[in-house]
Amino acid sequence: MSTIKNSLIKNTPLQLARADFVSYCRAYYQLTKPKVVALLVLTAWVGMMLATPEPPDFLLVLIACVGIALVSAAAAAFNHVLDQKIDAQMARTYMRPLPKGKLTTVQAVAFACLLAISGFMILLIAVNELTALLTLFGLFGYAVVYTLLLKRATPQNIVIGGIAGALPPVLGWTAMTGSLSGEALLLMMIVFTWTPPHFWALAIHRCNDYAKANIPMLPVTHGIEFTKTAILLYTLLLFLVCLLPYLVGMTGIIYLTASIYLNGKFIYHAWTLKFHAEPGTAMETFRFSIVHLMLLFLVLLVDHYAKWSFSELS
Repeated sequence: MSTIKNSLIKNTPLQLARADFVSYCRAYYQLTKPKVVALLVLTAWVGMMLATPEPPDFLLVLIACVGIALVSAAAAAFNHVLDQKIDAQMARTYMRPLPKGKLTTVQAVAFACLLAISGFMILLIAVNELTALLTLFGLFGYAVVYTLLLKRATPQNIVIGGIAGALPPVLGWTAMTGSLSGEALLLMMIVFTWTPPHFWALAIHRCNDYAKANIPMLPVTHGIEFTKTAILLYTLLLFLVCLLPYLVGMTGIIYLTASIYLNGKFIYHAWTLKFHAEPGTAMETFRFSIVHLMLLFLVLLVDHYAKWSFSELS
């Protein structure tokens, strides 16, 4: 009797309405690809902190992070809209809100537009025009150039489209300084070079999905072995690119040591994937690549403030 009573209490109209509301909010949240946005904002934040010798204004950093996060989330939502038919065919993505009918296309587009306009206006009014325009350029590059055009047209989609994903450190830099610099472009170059081996490792793991959806990812068009070779070569190139901040005097020995270790480990993962792969090696490489970028940028920050503290003491 008590079980029936508890069941009735749990299924009151108020409880059902609350559950529907939570599910509805979760669907909108999923549209923003929060983990991807968090990584983008991290690289933008590090760009902000590196842009000035001393710690920048906290409020300006917070506002810039919010604006960049909103526009990045808008780009992710537009990606959901444009890829919904593809997503419905892939095991990795068929549970997304649009393929499952949790939201309509109109709702998703309206939400994406709201995020984009809000983020752009925050950056334009409270940060600076250059950052606002570059962020909007990044949204267009990801949502239109990559998702709508390149992804469906060429196996080099992630290489060319990676420019948009590599912009956040530059956005962080311009948010604090109002201008571009060689150092900011070096940070962008690191993310740009990191993107292909990161994404191609996932593409190998999901090769059958992409083939089923007729998406010309590199493993589909050129084969898995060719893609493994490309990943290994890109990790070697990334190792060299990551030396540049030290070679130009932007960073010190802390960054150099960590960079050699992290990139050496990335090369090890790529080597294992190429010559000693097991069923889960591609996903292990993909997961490590995320940790690699996070730690590399955090070490940039540690190195920067270690140098600043030393100069203050001297």
